Amino acid sequence: MIRAALALFFLCLPVSAFAHIGVGDASGLANGFSHPLSGLDHVLAMVAVGLFAARLGGSALWLVPAAFISMMALAAVAAMAGIGLPIAEIGIALSVVVLGLAIAFEFNPPLLAAMALVGMFAIFHGHSHGTEMPETVSGLTYGAGFLVATGALHVLGIALGLTISRTGAILSRYIVQAGGGAMALAGVGILAGLM
Repeated sequence: MIRAALALFFLCLPVSAFAHIGVGDASGLANGFSHPLSGLDHVLAMVAVGLFAARLGGSALWLVPAAFISMMALAAVAAMAGIGLPIAEIGIALSVVVLGLAIAFEFNPPLLAAMALVGMFAIFHGHSHGTEMPETVSGLTYGAGFLVATGALHVLGIALGLTISRTGAILSRYIVQAGGGAMALAGVGILAGLM
């Protein structure tokens, strides 16, 4: 199970650092689905949300990712309506850093605080997707595609977290903390590239 989850994760890793560079056709379900998968910043943040939810457990398994997807969709609609967010790129990079640190340091907030944290970062991701979403009818299918891809990455993070938890309490703790630390370091690298 863990090999399959890791294989899927590495297959989803992009070559490009950012998923929102505005190249290529931006219409249709397939293009919307591939958009979040084409940038390391988005992939890491989405998987981190899933890992964070798995570590919190209980109803956080679905409420934390649902909060992210809901806020991301609202922010995408706001971006399509012309509402600007000049620091979206920095917010996306910070989401990778903060969520990675939350996992590495075993941050255990109340459920509503966890939902608010991921929801805040979802605004930046949603704005980025919304600025590139077509204004045509195909924009709806494009939006559905990126929402499904985001959900799939959350599920991947949850699956990794739940699978790793079966390796034993001490070992799984160190594996998840190391993964969170690696995500945070990658986020710092992404952030440094923006400055």
